[in-house]
Amino acid sequence: MTGGRRMGPGDKAVIDRDGLDLLIAHLAEAGYRVIGPVVRDGAILYEPVSGVADLPAGWGEDQEAGRYRLVRRDDAALFGHTLGPHSWKRYLLPPRRRLWQARRDADGAIEIETDPAPPPRDAFLGVRACELAAIAVQDRVLRGGAYGDADYAARRDGAFLVAVNCGTAGGTCFCVSMETGPAATAGFDLALTELTDGGRHDFLIEVGGARGAEIAAGLPTRPAGSADLEAAAAATARAAAQMGRALDTDGLKDRLQANPDHARWDEVAARCLACGNCTQVCPTCFCSTTEETTSLDGATAERWKRWESCFTLDFSYLHGGSIRSSAKSRYRQWLTHKLADWVDQFGESGCVGCGRCITWCPVGIDITEEAAAVRRGFGGDGP
Repeated sequence: MTGGRRMGPGDKAVIDRDGLDLLIAHLAEAGYRVIGPVVRDGAILYEPVSGVADLPAGWGEDQEAGRYRLVRRDDAALFGHTLGPHSWKRYLLPPRRRLWQARRDADGAIEIETDPAPPPRDAFLGVRACELAAIAVQDRVLRGGAYGDADYAARRDGAFLVAVNCGTAGGTCFCVSMETGPAATAGFDLALTELTDGGRHDFLIEVGGARGAEIAAGLPTRPAGSADLEAAAAATARAAAQMGRALDTDGLKDRLQANPDHARWDEVAARCLACGNCTQVCPTCFCSTTEETTSLDGATAERWKRWESCFTLDFSYLHGGSIRSSAKSRYRQWLTHKLADWVDQFGESGCVGCGRCITWCPVGIDITEEAAAVRRGFGGDGP
């Protein structure tokens, strides 16, 4: 391995496990809080990491509708898992954030303080291709335009993204159907492909932009040979062939929008708990609400912004009550918006095929099955 080799966008090289450890160290030295996958509470979560030793070496996952289990792999792969319940929106769009605090002093004067601290500069290690697509979806909604979120934009502008191309697919993955993976093609600063063929443990590293080139310049690398490139391509091809689910998107938007009274909505409502798990784990859902709290002595009051879900009654509450009072109407709203109305609003699907909503649904409702059922009609071909 050699160090200090300048690389430009699109250039590829190879680092070993020690080189990955150095990458994490360089990011920390550059002022980033490095967030990566760790094993905690029986799942793969995204938490701060200080080195390779913190990563989930040798861990994979068994995922199916309503089921998630960690399993041991027969190798020491650091990224041999797929996706846990966390998505990167936990850091770009925090679940709960204080907007301001008002304080009343002894004389009755009121002082209002907005949160002065700037958001942290985070480096995300292990961003999958479908998650890059999800970040791009949220960028379109929250980074600009008429309804941009300044806090999201600041966090996003400061984030350094290290993508990891998938070599294994999960039982609920369908990114191939959504054309979002398993290989990252854009939106990253650096991209890694883990290479464990032939008993080695290397990483093909690709530069995505100037920031990535600056960090990569300090790594011990060797030029990527044809065998490295072929091994990386084989890894992502293997993941593409392992997709646990598929979703036919051809004409799906029109089918969903034409079937608001489809009998399938009643069937899914009989199982749906309206718990909102699907919206909480979804990497593209962005709905929020605000709430006010007051101290018992009346001396302080605060306003907080927090995630909201279209499965709650309050979400569609208007004067006189909620306009979506049934589980049927709320599930129909979520799925139709995600796969159809989102296209009208933002020019793209709101689903990236990560499969989290399937895995973490307590009763195993499968978005691909429900969409397919509406597509083919109930007891007939449908519109």
